[in-house]
Amino acid sequence: MNTSIKGMRVLITAGGAGIGRAMTDVFHKAGARVHICDVVQSSIDDTVKAFPGVTASVADVSSLLEVDQLFADAKSILGGLDCMINNAGIAGPTGKVEDIDIKEWERCIAVDVNGMFYCTRLAVPMLKSAGGGSIINMSSSAGRLGFPYRTPYAAAKWGVVGFTKSLSMEVGADKIRVNAIQPGIVEGERQDKVIEKKAKAVGNSVEEQRKITLEYTSMNEMVSPYDIANMALYLASPAGATITGQAISVCAGVEMLG
Repeated sequence: MNTSIKGMRVLITAGGAGIGRAMTDVFHKAGARVHICDVVQSSIDDTVKAFPGVTASVADVSSLLEVDQLFADAKSILGGLDCMINNAGIAGPTGKVEDIDIKEWERCIAVDVNGMFYCTRLAVPMLKSAGGGSIINMSSSAGRLGFPYRTPYAAAKWGVVGFTKSLSMEVGADKIRVNAIQPGIVEGERQDKVIEKKAKAVGNSVEEQRKITLEYTSMNEMVSPYDIANMALYLASPAGATITGQAISVCAGVEMLG
């Protein structure tokens, strides 16, 4: 199986922590030229130090001006683009729909959906100039299942799937492949915070809520950020050369979310 990506020019949003950092690690070790962005300077500093040769910009993908600068940096440093990974996203608020603050709803959509669009609209011309390439968008199991108390996040991640499928049809003739990855319950600090918020919203202890969360997966376990990163590598590589328009779950068999 050919998963060689040596020399591939890759841009990863939110590449300094969590799934994004795992992607940065995997693509860097596979020989790609990687440029990342993140909103936290310390995360960028740590990642660039850990993976010599990786370059970075501070950018909030919900800001058009910051995305414009991010792509100017990437174009200057990489000289082009072969793979765009729209990884940036936030968990959004947890609560009953009538209790969700409008500003929290808007912020979730701004990062998880608008930010993906802002980056993609600049990535596509660069990929066309390169003769084709790959776009990988981060959805979620919440983008294929109902997720009570997490309606902003679920709405955003369903939106990612619709955007992905539509764009794949639009740019297929340009040899650009577009896919989404739908992670399940990913171990790490972010998931710990989600479980804590959900426990508070429904009146469970954190321990009870964690147990309930894992019971919703057929394998009764979380997935690693590296499981997600390895799927991204496969999709970006020659091994995934004819895969496009797909929403691929990496989730340990998530059967429902609650």
